[in-house]
Amino acid sequence: MPEAKKPNPARRNERSRHAILDAARELIREVGYAKVSIEAIAARAGVGKQTIYRWWPSKGAVVFDSFLALSGNPEEGITLPDTGDIEADLKLVMRATAAEFADPDFEAPIRALNSEIISDSGLAAQYREKLARPVDDAKKARLRAAQQAGQLASDADLDLVLEVLYAPLYQRWLHRSGPLTAEYADALVDITLRAFRP
Repeated sequence: MPEAKKPNPARRNERSRHAILDAARELIREVGYAKVSIEAIAARAGVGKQTIYRWWPSKGAVVFDSFLALSGNPEEGITLPDTGDIEADLKLVMRATAAEFADPDFEAPIRALNSEIISDSGLAAQYREKLARPVDDAKKARLRAAQQAGQLASDADLDLVLEVLYAPLYQRWLHRSGPLTAEYADALVDITLRAFRP
């Protein structure tokens, strides 16, 4: 008689983890962050509440991981396009960023995450460490290459360059004060480069 295969707990855990992250995103999109609870996520994912608490300390932490799952894992390494033309490369990246922020699947969890970060310093630190820092490091690496190629001023403060480039887009998204279009993304690149070219 052939030996019965034992279930692989790692595979089962991974399946449960994905179900939980998917459930969190779906519920945020359907009912909004404030109305989502760990109980509701567990019920939607078909797992026990204790399973969620074994992996995450709070609802905000689940939402953060559900967002990371959408974004890929920045800690595994990010590179920005480098065609040698900083204007073309930044326009490509900024258009993609604007489109992402306008996408309801992305927008709902990132809004929820921003709300939670305001009151949860631990989650804010996790966000900086796992997402913001690796992404900013990749952006600055591309900007440094542009400096070396003479396309940006050699004394440009790269943190300031990123703030000038991204802050208006974030502000428009946060306040829902205007459309996040490719034309708007291009205009932000044009203004930033005008300010920081040699």
